[in-house]
Amino acid sequence: MNQAPGSSAADSVRLDLWLWAARFFKTRALAKQAIETGKVDVGGQRAKPARAVRLGDPLRVARGEEVFEVVVAGLSDTRGPASVAQALYTESEVSRAARLARVAEQRAQRAGYRAPEHKPDKRARRLIRALGDIDAL
Repeated sequence: MNQAPGSSAADSVRLDLWLWAARFFKTRALAKQAIETGKVDVGGQRAKPARAVRLGDPLRVARGEEVFEVVVAGLSDTRGPASVAQALYTESEVSRAARLARVAEQRAQRAGYRAPEHKPDKRARRLIRALGDIDAL
């Protein structure tokens, strides 16, 4: 953990910096944008990017389709390897189960779709255009 200059022991870290170090977002700018748009809650309340995060703070992070409900287990203001980043928080079992169920549901929805092996030839393109014309009538 890097300490802030001028302080003897860093017992808190900026929220946007912590989210970046914990690898929830690729850049601090993306973390800041997510916080400002209300996708990150601290203790059930909206926060600002400069809000101090302390050990034990509950966070709710919405990233795309995924929603993480975590508790801060460590503080860091530097981005390290994924194994170190995962040690900075503990995710609740309810959150993990809901997230994995949603991923399984999305995979099941995509299971029936197969992408074409090659581009359509001249005859297939004509059929596609003809089908498009029927829908327009």
